[in-house]
Amino acid sequence: MPETKLTVGGLLTEARTRLRDAGVEDPSREAARIWADLLRIPTGEAWLARERRASELEAARFADAVERRARGEPLAYVTGWTGFRRLTLATDRRALIPRPETEGLVELVLARQADGVVADICTGTGCVALALADEGRYEAVHAVEFDADACALAQENIRATGLRIRLHRGDLVGPLAGLALDALVSNPPYVTEAECDALDPSVREWEPRLALASGRDGLQHTRRLLEEGRGVLRAGGLVALELDASRAGMSAEIAKELGWTDIAVHRDLYGRERYLTARRS
Repeated sequence: MPETKLTVGGLLTEARTRLRDAGVEDPSREAARIWADLLRIPTGEAWLARERRASELEAARFADAVERRARGEPLAYVTGWTGFRRLTLATDRRALIPRPETEGLVELVLARQADGVVADICTGTGCVALALADEGRYEAVHAVEFDADACALAQENIRATGLRIRLHRGDLVGPLAGLALDALVSNPPYVTEAECDALDPSVREWEPRLALASGRDGLQHTRRLLEEGRGVLRAGGLVALELDASRAGMSAEIAKELGWTDIAVHRDLYGRERYLTARRS
């Protein structure tokens, strides 16, 4: 390999071309992000160090990461982390990548029930539970995850952040029997099996189907949370769920039929009906 190719600038230029040819949007930014993450430095420092000689090991690791991204692997999986509100969390194929919309779910809960005992169901990376523990005034924060691999990832993030979370492995609210929660929050699977098959390949081929699909109507998990959640919430307790915008109205109807009160549908930062909140009667 010629020496000029081993400068940081040369590597970034090659990476930008590879990512651009693969159809990646903003290839310059992503190339710099990948390099910075490999070296655990701020992204801006990648550009400031363009004249620095890179080692052959650095170049090889960088080329491998760029190729993974060019083949369609999500950036958060390639770099191994993502930001969520005030936190930096380990992220890989064991769990769904945390989205900005889910930060809005946390915001709703903090505005309506920032203390007491709260549980996050289908925790995945642990992002919601960890953000609530980080920003709220809760006596206890519980997190529940069905999948063993995702549960292990959540435990890694709990240890890394040092936040106090009681992690349970199990099916929805099952592990919480006997508790009297003040708030129950979840970003559950909420697309239909058919919709899951039609998702963009960057999601469908990389992120766990278990965290995406919820039966033939996309409401299996939402319905169960509204039915079974009443058994672990105190009277007046809050439920807050992330939804598919196309099923927000149906979700509100289910909540009404089950006897929830103060039912409201809220829009996300893109203006879509994305969240349901309600109180246990």
